[in-house]
Amino acid sequence: MTGQVRTVDGRVAGRRGQATRQKLLDCLSEMLSSSPYRDVKVIDVARKAGTSPATFYQYFPDVEGAVLEIAEQMATEGAGLTELLEGRTWTGKSGWQTAQELVDGFLEFWRRNDAILRVVDLGAAEGDKRFYKLRMKILNSVNNSLADSIAELQSKGRVDKDVNPAAVAGSLVAMLAAVAAHQKGFSSWGVKQAELKPNLALLVHLGVTGKKPSK
Repeated sequence: MTGQVRTVDGRVAGRRGQATRQKLLDCLSEMLSSSPYRDVKVIDVARKAGTSPATFYQYFPDVEGAVLEIAEQMATEGAGLTELLEGRTWTGKSGWQTAQELVDGFLEFWRRNDAILRVVDLGAAEGDKRFYKLRMKILNSVNNSLADSIAELQSKGRVDKDVNPAAVAGSLVAMLAAVAAHQKGFSSWGVKQAELKPNLALLVHLGVTGKKPSK
């Protein structure tokens, strides 16, 4: 943890308090993997963490407040997705590798944070601006870099001048997010994970460059 961690009433939490707070968050994260968000109760989180509801309320106003804390940590990690595109090229065989690594990294991030991302998506869909901002923070990390890549290719005459880089990038990121959230469902369509990745990477490469990849 970085910086000072405070209790709900503004006191600075000591090392033991910080450990208790993190344990509550870890237990809540685990519970979100197996229970609907709105079924999770403070008493259940506290019991799983081996503490009391009173202790929970020292650090969080309610379950939603703790969920937002987890979501904020996840969104901060998600901002690092931009590293998948930093200094990368979209030309030749290297362009195909860029597309594959973007898809691989994006799907892996979604799998790793599946439970909290479902809550974020639900809150954003219901119009909660706090969850919407967190969702956009994650998507923008890829969207902005993709838009810059398309604009750069366009400036070199490698992408049609009528293409709107922001529109294409936004469409590709929305597609990635939708596919990432539906990964388990592809098996019901007879699509294996190993088949999904290269085909999704093909769509991303076509979207960015307008061309089939050189393999």
